[in-house]
Amino acid sequence: MKRIFLILLGIFLLLQFFPVSRTNPPTTSEIQTSKEVKEILKRSCYDCHSNETVWPTYSYIFPASLLISHHVDEGREELNFSEFGSLAERKQNKKIYEVWEQVEEGEMPPKDYLLLHPSAQLSEKDKEILKVWTDTYHKESE
Repeated sequence: MKRIFLILLGIFLLLQFFPVSRTNPPTTSEIQTSKEVKEILKRSCYDCHSNETVWPTYSYIFPASLLISHHVDEGREELNFSEFGSLAERKQNKKIYEVWEQVEEGEMPPKDYLLLHPSAQLSEKDKEILKVWTDTYHKESE
């Protein structure tokens, strides 16, 4: 039993030496919005949906490193606020609508993220600001 434990411990320690991609590419065309909205987005969305991810200490420890890196890659692929301005206007409208839809349904920020990042929790005021922003955004683009 002790031998199995030592082998597993050795494998675990060895896996720590295999780096996982934790990049923050340059911002190419960031979303243009009010300071108030940007602060909400930065606090609650940017870690997964921008090129400004703050990689926490636990993101350097296997297997959390794999999970977090994959989650950020998926988030950036779905919506990247650091490249938002380069999207066609129609695509921007769709993404802005989806932001509100996800917030309204309680899917964003994800509950598992909020466990370790309670400051990312959206208050009712934050939600109200985002709702007004998405409504205004759609009116301006029509």
